[in-house]
Amino acid sequence: MILEQEKILKTYFGYESFRPGQGEVIERVTNTTNTLAVMPTGGGKSICYQVPGLALDGTAIIISPLISLMKDQVDSLLALGIPATFINSSLSTEEQESRMNEIADGRYKFIYVAPERFESNGFIHVIRRIKISLVAFDEAHCISQWGHDFRPSYRSIVPTLKQIRNIPVYMALTATATEEVISDIQELLHIDNQNVINTGFARDNLAFHIVKGKDRTSYIRAFLEEHQDESGIIYTATRKQADTLYDQLSSRGIEVAKYHAGMSEHARKQAQAAFIHDEKPIMIATNAFGMGIDKSNVRYVIHYSMPMNIESYYQEAGRAGRDGEASDCILLFSPQDIQLQKFLIERSLMDDAAKQNEYTKLQAMVNYCHTQVCLSSYILGYFKDKSPHKNCGRCSNCVEKLEKTDITEEAQMILSCVKRMGERFGVSMTAKVLKGSNDKKLRDFRLQSLSTYGLLSAYTEKEITERIHFLVAEQLLSTEQGKFPTLKLNQHSVEVLKGQRTVEMYTAPIPTGEEDDYYKDLFEELRALRKEMADELNVPPYVLFSDATLKELSRYFPDTKEDMLEIKGIGEKKYEQYGDAFLSVIQKWRIHHPEAKTRVKISGASPSPKPKKKEEEGPSHLVSYKLFQSGKSIKDIATIREMTTMTVENHLFKAFQEGYPIAWNIFFNAEEEATILAKREEIEEPKLKPLKEALPDGYDYTKIKAALVKNGLM
Repeated sequence: MILEQEKILKTYFGYESFRPGQGEVIERVTNTTNTLAVMPTGGGKSICYQVPGLALDGTAIIISPLISLMKDQVDSLLALGIPATFINSSLSTEEQESRMNEIADGRYKFIYVAPERFESNGFIHVIRRIKISLVAFDEAHCISQWGHDFRPSYRSIVPTLKQIRNIPVYMALTATATEEVISDIQELLHIDNQNVINTGFARDNLAFHIVKGKDRTSYIRAFLEEHQDESGIIYTATRKQADTLYDQLSSRGIEVAKYHAGMSEHARKQAQAAFIHDEKPIMIATNAFGMGIDKSNVRYVIHYSMPMNIESYYQEAGRAGRDGEASDCILLFSPQDIQLQKFLIERSLMDDAAKQNEYTKLQAMVNYCHTQVCLSSYILGYFKDKSPHKNCGRCSNCVEKLEKTDITEEAQMILSCVKRMGERFGVSMTAKVLKGSNDKKLRDFRLQSLSTYGLLSAYTEKEITERIHFLVAEQLLSTEQGKFPTLKLNQHSVEVLKGQRTVEMYTAPIPTGEEDDYYKDLFEELRALRKEMADELNVPPYVLFSDATLKELSRYFPDTKEDMLEIKGIGEKKYEQYGDAFLSVIQKWRIHHPEAKTRVKISGASPSPKPKKKEEEGPSHLVSYKLFQSGKSIKDIATIREMTTMTVENHLFKAFQEGYPIAWNIFFNAEEEATILAKREEIEEPKLKPLKEALPDGYDYTKIKAALVKNGLM
């Protein structure tokens, strides 16, 4: 059975071996043992049910809380030639009936359904009659009352499922689960301890950053300037923040989409589709967006403000780098974020016990924003990850400690003040005493008479507050949890007060990317081809190949089918469907780049780096544009810059879209332009391939794209 599973993995998904934990999960499920898989985002959870679903007889039922996740997964399976479908509220009554008939006939290997579907007697009747291979709970933390995204409708279907006798095995999969959540899932689905496969929460390709004291909008604009042409998500805490930031960036000509619950369903779908299909590289959204989004090439996730808890933060940040490539996770922190999250907790419909639990989680999130330990280690410690917590060497606390400040004396003053205030007050009041504030509340409690009153008057209240939070995060000061947590001394506080321990703080800059070790112009050509083919198939680009796969092709440039099958993410099925087209682009690129030496792909080996090019001033597309304006032909620019003519043409089009003028007569004349625009109006689907087929001979893709770009249609 193991050999069969590995063959399925290679043939359909293009991987030589299973990732950690996948094989163990698959073995248990194929042996009809209820199993829980706790794996980080990007750890390959879908493989854990897709491989046994293909290996076993019958239909696999995947229960998912989000419509967007279902469609993405079904698109990916259909692209591999695997019969799959989904049943949810996005379908018309006629579509649902048609699919239910096909399910009853055993047409599908995989069915994705929303939990609410189990409230339908008709659906229950059908699945009782078919052969089921397995039932999987995706995003399984949603069924736990202790989960950060608990959904009662998800939990309530468990008793219904247990009355269906033809379900041979259950499996549950999640990326974010505390010990309480794991225990809850085990109890609900009767999963023994030895069948919980927890590979840990570490995401070695993610670099975490905390940014404080910066103007958020200015920071984001600077970051986007550093990371042009990369896909990213910016999370905001409120709809208003999302709308405001969207307007600010859009007005500057930055291609962004937005998504929040205050938008119509149609507008949300449009925004999500534009992001998934790489038409809008940046998504600005509240936490209404994202769970289950399978977009693999998100290079960064920025949190415009602090989330409510670590679970939410890690899940949202974890949407970066699902393809395993290096990605940034940045949290822009402001002290006002704490009050906003407290307001949201108080406004919720939770009972007092649940609110108290949320305040405890919020304090852990606040501590994360102020800690000086490795940020990855802090997160792993929060989830009680059992793997060794070594410094990651990537986060802002590990590598970007530019300014080291000794604040031992200030720390002693703060701790002394907490003691003299009777350990009865919180951060805000303590900061006011140390500042020497004239606040009425302070006078009401006669705190102005304390010897520590005004000790830190040279600092702002904000700076003092920052230091108090830092001491709490470093466990040099404790808090009593609740809406208004009070400060308490602990043993570490005593060590600082006695001079037995020093205290230091650090700051960090904007993260910048590392130098690429692949040929970026080839990568861009492959990405353009992927986008064109994906549009024709009406699927997201990553369904064809991930960015990680395109980068491998741009490192090793294989020239045969056998070589391509050595590339991560390319199996027989994908090669049959897409391989020849990509191989052709690589072969043409090689003709124009004879200096690029062939490198042999050795499994597990790191590629030799590409030779460094001479440093150029400014963005790559503007370098091409300046050469063009100086009188160089497109062919000359391609030779000078070691690129294809297609890449140079795309550079010129991009420059035009940014406001730079172009003499269009080198691409087309007035008659040709009119013909292209008229024909575009006639065809039903205005995409490049059908448009080219509708035009007379002599109208190549370059001419067509140029006319469309000039007229703002591309």
